[in-house]
Amino acid sequence: MYKIKGSDAMDSEMLTYIQKQKEKYQNFSCGTAEAVADVLSDIVLLGGDDSQKINGAIAALRQSAIDKGKKDIFDRCYRLTMQGLAAYIAEHHLTLRLWYTREDFLNTEEPYREAFQTQGAFQKAQRLEQLAYNANAVGFTKFQSVYKKYAKAQRYMNVGGDPNMQNPTAFPNQPLELDGGEWTCSEDGVQQNVEGMPIIACPHPIMPVERLINIDTGEEKLKIAFCKGRRWRYAVYGKDVLFVANKVTQLSSIGVAVTSENAKALVKYLCYIENRNYDILPERNSVGRLGYVGDDNVFSPYQPDLTFDGESNYSEMYRAIRPQGSYDVWRETAVRCRQESRTAQILLAASFASVLLGHIGALPFFVHLWSAESGTGKTVGLMLAASVWGDPMLGRYVQTFNATQVSHERTAGFLHNIPLCIDELQLSKDSHGKSRFDVYQLAQGVGRGRGNKAGGIDRTPTWSLCILTTGESPIVQSGAGAGAVNRVIDIECRAAESVVQDGVSVSAAVKQHYGHAGKAFVEGLTPERIEAAKAYYTQQFRALSTRDTTEKQAMAAAAILAADKLADEIVFHTGKCLTADEIAAFLQTKASVSAGERGYQYMCDWVAVNANKFEVERRMMQDSTPLPTLSGEVLGRIESGWAYINSSVFRRAAQEAGYDSRALLSWLKAKGLILTRKKNLTRGKRIHGINTECVVMRLHQDNGDETDVRDVSETELL
Repeated sequence: MYKIKGSDAMDSEMLTYIQKQKEKYQNFSCGTAEAVADVLSDIVLLGGDDSQKINGAIAALRQSAIDKGKKDIFDRCYRLTMQGLAAYIAEHHLTLRLWYTREDFLNTEEPYREAFQTQGAFQKAQRLEQLAYNANAVGFTKFQSVYKKYAKAQRYMNVGGDPNMQNPTAFPNQPLELDGGEWTCSEDGVQQNVEGMPIIACPHPIMPVERLINIDTGEEKLKIAFCKGRRWRYAVYGKDVLFVANKVTQLSSIGVAVTSENAKALVKYLCYIENRNYDILPERNSVGRLGYVGDDNVFSPYQPDLTFDGESNYSEMYRAIRPQGSYDVWRETAVRCRQESRTAQILLAASFASVLLGHIGALPFFVHLWSAESGTGKTVGLMLAASVWGDPMLGRYVQTFNATQVSHERTAGFLHNIPLCIDELQLSKDSHGKSRFDVYQLAQGVGRGRGNKAGGIDRTPTWSLCILTTGESPIVQSGAGAGAVNRVIDIECRAAESVVQDGVSVSAAVKQHYGHAGKAFVEGLTPERIEAAKAYYTQQFRALSTRDTTEKQAMAAAAILAADKLADEIVFHTGKCLTADEIAAFLQTKASVSAGERGYQYMCDWVAVNANKFEVERRMMQDSTPLPTLSGEVLGRIESGWAYINSSVFRRAAQEAGYDSRALLSWLKAKGLILTRKKNLTRGKRIHGINTECVVMRLHQDNGDETDVRDVSETELL
């Protein structure tokens, strides 16, 4: 029997009080729960601040209950009473513990469960010592060994460990139990004894918890967990970092205590424990980008069993592609914008078309909104298109042109099929006002091949998406190649016909409600709908190709028309779709796309601007006044509707405007707009009496202007 220790006065007072509760004792002995609870409450409340005396009285009562066969009732009442008096117990700093019997240690889990559930390393160690003393006092000498087996079994049930492990990890609140093998893994970190000397791999808990297999590349990475400040944190790294000593120090940036001193030991530990627990570590599929991935064409991030293992720089963008807010509110907003503005409808359709390109075989293309005026709704329109997929806030999903071309390329590779949205073209301009952005590099759908330090070649990123952009000027310069112009649907916006009429309310709506439509659209792309979209795309492409536009412009426009039709069927349900006539107004003509046509126009204008630097054929004016003699720089001669331009001057002027001079001369020759000599693209001409190689270019003519030069044959110039 447990004996109450302490002052005789207090013992006598407590026992006298218990004796006076004779009626309650009778009920207690009969197992009345209310009576048990009353007696326990009185013992605690009348026991003062002496925890030991109260524990002694409770132990005496428990033994009485055991003798009467009412142990279960007593233990339940004890737990409930202690919970009810928790505030009082804490206020008086009482430490109340049950005194267990030998039968408790032999036949129940109660003492072991209490020790296992005790929080805090110090508190748990203290309670284990108390229970060991209790066990010895009642004649049970194997408490420690039995507790270890109980703890192993509990950890196995809780985290899936192996109860037969020889040296299980013992990190506090660990997410997983692994076999530490030759490493000691505790709250003090990870260390190993080698010839009596401790080798510290990490001064705090750290362990791998998952193996991630990228379904796109096949690369295997590890998700590691580490604990600092009583909180477990997680990160994903490739084995090329975790298993290389001079690279594992990168983990210091996320808070892992690794330096060049302990890097080798940490690498050794991580490699060892991963190999030793290979079958225990959970394996999951992962993905490092968005869009369609794998042979099964699952769509990231809408596949619930996929884990993101990509670069941390893109984790914010990955998290931004998600549904948020109300689908109905977003749809009402988008339908209104779609009805009020043809440009908004095209933007939305292009956003949906991005994930359709791979299915229908179309190439990546740009939709660029520009205006020198403010308040045209360009940025809000871009946010509306971005909200189809995710959070349209700048810096989350929507990017700006304040980035390098490499950054744009890698972002496109990360998005893969989801549209790339870039705002404010003017941010890409240099100090001379010239844009550094290259349409070609994104419109090709393939990134630049790059070598690495190991002597190999990095994986080349690819993408199949639409690029939606805004700016204060066109995205392609006047001297851009035909391929660049071909890949851009250029839309000039005017304040009188703004892209979004109520920009404030639309902006507020799409910032709170977004991401639903893209998910619904992808899920709605059944094989039947995809086949129907292919047929409709082909039909519209053929119809648009018969107009005065190029095939690539027709291809982009047909993709937008097909996506708009599908989006209305799956998302909007209005029955109002874009037509070929409506979108044709925004397409480039064949002449405007042709770099040769634009180059020829530029050089004719250049001759007109510099006319005072050209000699003119010797003929008398109507008033018999001779033409003035040129002084200073002479660029060539104008004669009978032909401009003889010094060849080096021609090439310099063309290059400065962004045109390739050789390609331009070849085009001019093919069109019969220059005179040549055999294989040469130039002819000799005396300028200021000096024989000079010149580009002989026909100038524009206007039959309505009698002062223009005559159309002469080649023979007249000889």
